[in-house]
Amino acid sequence: MTAGNYSLTVEQGSTLSLVITYKDSAGSAINLTGYTARMALRSDIEDSSAVLTLTTENGRIALGGGAGTVTLTVSASDTAALTAGNGVYDLELISSGGVVTRLIEGSYSIVREVTR
Repeated sequence: MTAGNYSLTVEQGSTLSLVITYKDSAGSAINLTGYTARMALRSDIEDSSAVLTLTTENGRIALGGGAGTVTLTVSASDTAALTAGNGVYDLELISSGGVVTRLIEGSYSIVREVTR
């Protein structure tokens, strides 16, 4: 399955919360029990360091088991520390057997906060 493409907007100083439901071609949720996930935002695909990293291990990604949900959460204080700009990202799911699936990918924009 080809990764979906999604343009992500991160608002500086606001909590980022996004829920994605992973479904099969028939529209049924895919069970994510036993999976982990990782996501990196980079200014450029060739950059060695990430602007922001989300994983199940660092608590910024939560998987919803049989519901097939992937919840991304970054606190307002963490988004406030980000520098405004644009780049690329992808989100990968890793099965308990080590199979890696790129769920979504695309560009992101970090939009400056006016009220601080």
